[in-house]
Parts: sequence; C-alpha cells; structure tokens
Amino acid sequence: MEAKRIRYPIGVQTFDKIIEGGYLYIDKTGYVHELADTYNYVFLSRPRRFGKSLLSSTFHSYFAGEMELFEGLEAGRLRKEWTRHPVFHFDMSTAKHLNEGQLQRILGYKLSEYEKKWGADSGIAEDDINARFERLVKAAVENTGEKAVIIIDEYDAPLLDVMNDKVRLPSLRQIMRNFYSPIKSLDPYLRFVFITGINKFAQLSIFSELNNLKNISMETKYSAICGISQKELEDNIQYGVQALADRQKISYDEALKLLKYNYDGYHFSEKSEDVFNPFSLVKALNA
Repeated sequence: MEAKRIRYPIGVQTFDKIIEGGYLYIDKTGYVHELADTYNYVFLSRPRRFGKSLLSSTFHSYFAGEMELFEGLEAGRLRKEWTRHPVFHFDMSTAKHLNEGQLQRILGYKLSEYEKKWGADSGIAEDDINARFERLVKAAVENTGEKAVIIIDEYDAPLLDVMNDKVRLPSLRQIMRNFYSPIKSLDPYLRFVFITGINKFAQLSIFSELNNLKNISMETKYSAICGISQKELEDNIQYGVQALADRQKISYDEALKLLKYNYDGYHFSEKSEDVFNPFSLVKALNA
C-alpha cells in the first residue's frame, strides 16, 4: 500500500473549516441526523480532547441549514429538507478559572453577540442573564418563524477547577444554573438542545429541571459518536497508518498494533466498540 498525504485537522474543531479546508473527516453526520430526528434534548459526556466540540459544531451546521457542507456525507444523503433554524451555540470552555463577577460578564458577552444579531435588546438589566437568554430565543424565533436550537459545549467547564472548593462552588454553580434555567420554559420555542460535558449532568445539579434530557453517554449504539473506532481507522486512515509504518520501518499490521496499544482502549458501555482518542491518534499519525 502506497502512503498518500493526508491533511490532519490538528487544532481544528470547527466542522465547516474541516470540510472546506479538505482536512481528514471521519463521517459522524449519520449520528447527528439520527439524534436530530429522534430526540429533542440530548446530553453527551466524554473526556477532554475527544471530539465534543467538533460534534457540537456539526450539529450547528446541520441545524443552520448549511447543506453544502454535507455533500457526500451520510446526513447529506439522509436529510431531504434543509430548514435554517436560529442556532445559539455556547462554548463554555472560554469561561474557565473565573470568579463570580468575571463569569457573569463573560456569560453576558456571549449573549450580547446574539442580541446584536437578532435585535433582542429589550431593556432588560445587563446582569439578568436568564431573562436576556429567554428574550433572545423568543426574538430569534419571532424573526425567523422557525424554532431555535441551543448547543452548549462543555457546560461544566466553568466549575471544573472548583469542584472540591466548598466556598466557591455553590456561588458559581448558582450562576450557571441561573443561566441555563430558561431552557425548560422555552420548550415551545425549541427544535433541539445538545449539551456536552465531562461530568454527568446530574452530578452538578444544574439541569435538575430538564427531566426530558436524553443521556446517550453510555449507550452502545453511540459509543463511537466521538473518537475514532477501529473500523473507522482501518476504513478511513489506512494510508496514514501505512505512512507511520514506513517512517518506523515496520509493517502495516505492526503499526496498527502499536496504535492500538497506545491510543485504543476507551469503552463507553459494556458492549462498546474499541475507541481511539482522536487527538492523540491524529497527533501520532501526523508526526
């Protein structure tokens, strides 16, 4: 097998940039289409650097109706009508290591970017973030005539460094609970909600009111929704494995065994596929 050049998406976590830039992409859009067609509220827990942000971005493009990005992919084949929904995508990884005031301000900033877009400045107090969030979603639905989509990536990021801090955790958790609280009451205005994190949502009691949140984290059928499975590696990146074998002066099968030994071994249910850490795997193949 002759190795060919692959453009690996190291540090690129946005679906449109990966597709438009010609980077390697393992097609997960079938999962996206199925979840969008089956559920309204979905939660997924995965470790750091496991592809949660890319999956969130894929949902964003899917619901924003960016049909051209899905040409040749599974969702492009399956989806017949491409409705453009207003999408509110919050990346909470930018809200780490903050005190109460800083966290309030950055959440307000995230809302203000969308308020400019949808003209939702209704005179609500700047620090009343839950009321602003609610008004924002309603304004977008009113302006477009389509239900909204909310994507929250790494919902627990603002709290991870204070998980064991009995003084700081309660106040920061209350701010985040307050920010997310409108989601349940906005149900008539929402088409889909997707939330990712490292901790199971119940552990932080932030989404206690969302009793309809479907947790797919430990379901076998979604075990490879993030990461790269053994089959995906052999079907999509065999040339990368061969290039690694050539550099190491070993056989293809030996290179595959080395990759499995170092980066395989994640299992998210009793019958989970063997899943490779995508960041580590791609870094190794690109070395």
